[in-house]
Amino acid sequence: MGVPDLAVVGGGLLGRLLAWRAARAGMLVELYEAGGRLGEESAAWAAAGMVSPASEALDASPAIVAMGRRSLQLWPELLKELPLPVYYRNAGTVAVWRADAAVEAEQLQTAVRSQDAGAAERILRSRLAELEPSLAAEFGEALYLPDEGQVDNREVLAALALALEEAGVICHWGVRVAENAMPEAGIVADCRGMGAREAVTGLRGVRGEILRLDAPGVELRRMVRLLGGPQPIYLVPRAEGRIVLGATAYESEDRSPASVGGVMRLLSAAVSVLPGMAEARILEFATQVRPAFADHQPVMRWHPSSRRLNINGLYRHGFLLSPAVVERASMLIARGMEPTGGWADLSGD
Repeated sequence: MGVPDLAVVGGGLLGRLLAWRAARAGMLVELYEAGGRLGEESAAWAAAGMVSPASEALDASPAIVAMGRRSLQLWPELLKELPLPVYYRNAGTVAVWRADAAVEAEQLQTAVRSQDAGAAERILRSRLAELEPSLAAEFGEALYLPDEGQVDNREVLAALALALEEAGVICHWGVRVAENAMPEAGIVADCRGMGAREAVTGLRGVRGEILRLDAPGVELRRMVRLLGGPQPIYLVPRAEGRIVLGATAYESEDRSPASVGGVMRLLSAAVSVLPGMAEARILEFATQVRPAFADHQPVMRWHPSSRRLNINGLYRHGFLLSPAVVERASMLIARGMEPTGGWADLSGD
């Protein structure tokens, strides 16, 4: 068949989206992924699938927030084109807090407005009871962030695997590519995440942990965040009474199973927000290490001599950023543009 126009090394969320978009643009594409077709070894497998630029405004840079806003626009368009249905909900987020975190709530509201990250409405118990009745008994006020969404991470990975095959991408599942054995192609897009740990200066791992729960007795319509306290958490409702619980970020590259203490802290915080969570059933506790740089900004760098485009460092913002990052990378690839001045600007033209 000849040398492909594009070889994507790393078939997590970012790599799959990039390969799919390139193939749909008429390029001959090959994808190499060390893990399986379902993506179970990727960082995206152990994720909550949140597309929440407003919630991230307090800690993330304006560039991250801007890219997140763009991804929020792109996700519904992408999902319409996939060959399998994917659970998606854009009902927003409700942030709640205890008295000792009231300042953080005010800071979040200010950050959302100053960064143009969407709406941020301070609501009292009566309004909260309309939006999320199960929260009104525990909290007298909340911050409603309506401009946020979420997507089922594992359904997306499965749908993209089929979409790649239907688009004619040659997929090499279960094939780990060594740093000194990159495939021959017009352009090689290195999307290996932590797989590029030894080759990318400054890349480090940040461990994350999530619980997947079956909680049919808990009524939850929107994503919920508990601000402040010893254990900030998020709760993400899925279809059929399932809930994803998480929010841990440890400076560690340890991929071992979760500790008893870590599980207890997450569950205790969840029950404090929604007492009915005490009756939920634990389906899975997943851990993963996400690639990040010191400033938690993604990077994209072009190496003209090897025709390689490195994209890495999405940190815990994979679902928030991937569509926008892929949009930018696809434009560069399609136009034959070579980023100059080192790290490419991912925030747009």
